[in-house]
Amino acid sequence: MIGGGGLVLIGGGGHAVVVAEAAWSLADTAVAGVLDDVDEPLACQELGVPRLGGMLDQAEGPGIVCVGDLAQRRRAIESWEGVWARVVHDYAAVPTRWTLGEGGFVGVGAIVMPACDIGPHAIVNSGAIVEHHTSIGENTHVGPGAILGGGCLVGHDVLIGLGARVLPGVSIGNGATIGAGAVVIEDVRAGDTVAGVPARSVVG
Repeated sequence: MIGGGGLVLIGGGGHAVVVAEAAWSLADTAVAGVLDDVDEPLACQELGVPRLGGMLDQAEGPGIVCVGDLAQRRRAIESWEGVWARVVHDYAAVPTRWTLGEGGFVGVGAIVMPACDIGPHAIVNSGAIVEHHTSIGENTHVGPGAILGGGCLVGHDVLIGLGARVLPGVSIGNGATIGAGAVVIEDVRAGDTVAGVPARSVVG
């Protein structure tokens, strides 16, 4: 799913290592290097690939943002002038009928069911499950092991924490944060932060 030259990892921390591993699960994919503001980012040390410049610099090849922080991701998205890659781990389970926007990532062991629409630069992380007819907005991060029930509507720039559960049909507004392990049984307003079982707002 990469195409063109080697993949450029924008951000060089732990998530970059995860994305590189997913890319390498695809036999025809090479990693060109890393853009990161740290002189010797973790990904360069562990993967043996070069640092190509700072996080907001440009490099030849398709790029994918490899940081988890949504604000940093947004800045990188808005600065990149090249083409975007889509990376789906070979050991993710994805259907024949779904969409994944440019710059999107689906990690190892993730499951995406039919008729899902996953927006540009969204992350469906390791072991997450996205059930049928769910829509996920741009630059949203579905954390490892999180589960979204069928027909959920998730806005852009949303963080769904590790192991969270969102019941079928629930809507989550733009910029919301779902705490790790939360069980979301009702709609979440834009910009709200919820946590607990059942999930309640923790914003004063």
